[in-house]
Amino acid sequence: MKATIWHNPKCGTSRNTLAILQETDGVDVEVVEYLKNPPTRDKLRQLFADAGITPAEGLRLNGTDAKERGLPDADADTVLDAMAAEPILIERPLVETGKGVRLCRPKEKVTEIL
Repeated sequence: MKATIWHNPKCGTSRNTLAILQETDGVDVEVVEYLKNPPTRDKLRQLFADAGITPAEGLRLNGTDAKERGLPDADADTVLDAMAAEPILIERPLVETGKGVRLCRPKEKVTEIL
């Protein structure tokens, strides 16, 4: 099974989720450091839709100015535009497999799609 993780190596939850993926037999992991190689706006829309969450639910609040900018209450297009322009606003880690997408907070959520 292929698994793609949008990863931030400075994030403990992201590192722990990556470890689960790497320790699971039969999982071929693709690691995308999303701050260096951000997903497109269309990819973000697809990831959130497949995860069953809104863009606002996939918004990183800690360590960003998202609240000050009113993004938690903004419409989906505004949030996606902001994330595409500033990938630090994307909550991590997002993991995609053939079984779906999860925002892996907590890290154990990844097991739902393995």
